[in-house]
Amino acid sequence: MKRVRLTVRAVALATVVLVGVGACALDAQGDGTGAAAPVPVGVTETASGASAPAPTPGQPTGSPSAEPSRTAAPEPSATATPKPSRTTSPTAKPKPSASGFTGCPQGEQQRAVEQYLAKLGGFGPVTVDGKQSAADCAAIKKFQLRYGISPAAGRAGATTYDVARRLAGTDVSRCRAGSGLTFCVDLTRQTVWAMRDGKVVMGPTVTRTGMAGYATPTGTYRVGWRNPKEWSNPYEVWLPYWQQFNGGIGFHETTTYLHNGSIGSHGCVNLLHRDAVRLWELGSVGTRVVVFGRRPGT
Repeated sequence: MKRVRLTVRAVALATVVLVGVGACALDAQGDGTGAAAPVPVGVTETASGASAPAPTPGQPTGSPSAEPSRTAAPEPSATATPKPSRTTSPTAKPKPSASGFTGCPQGEQQRAVEQYLAKLGGFGPVTVDGKQSAADCAAIKKFQLRYGISPAAGRAGATTYDVARRLAGTDVSRCRAGSGLTFCVDLTRQTVWAMRDGKVVMGPTVTRTGMAGYATPTGTYRVGWRNPKEWSNPYEVWLPYWQQFNGGIGFHETTTYLHNGSIGSHGCVNLLHRDAVRLWELGSVGTRVVVFGRRPGT
């Protein structure tokens, strides 16, 4: 009689509980002072720029080479006369604008963007005539590079128009800054700036706040804590230049393309890299934060 050996394997299960820190979500029990701890939200935010997953250890990275096989010689066949192929036309050049300038594409918002850039200033000379020129192109490119608009090709399209309109329409006097340093957030125009004793020390720049269902709450707050690189467990993403001011809500560098209007944060105030750095340099624990208005669609 053959002996049958029975082997029983036991499997142990363990549960790891992670507690979130920089959550970018409103703490329902927060008192508006910035002192309350954030409450994790059970929604995962996908960070941009993630690298491809590394191969699993032991997993082959390529298919093994197959052994060479014998190839049967083909039977001779009649050779067909090759037909001439069509020659592809060269790449089309940019269409000239009304002024005849061909070095930069002209967008559908040319005149409006020229008007806004002329009002904002600081991007070079522009002529408000709705016609693309070398000077207009250079100014629009400079504006696009400053505010992270891609591609920065000098074309006055919808995104460039929207950003320029919001910045040109920002009224810094609407922020009740008072004395000392204040960070101002205009939810309606999606802009941020800083004031000290009533004077602007950091001009208006673009932001992206909470999306529908996660609207950034209005009010007056104080920066509660800061971290140059905060980890958010609920959304599994780093939050560079983190400055918390209301529960799990704070300022931080954006982790996605800022001008994607179809998405938003989970309550946080997203900033471009250079603006997040500048706000970090200005701020400290206790800095006043004033949030007003309402983001369209929330």
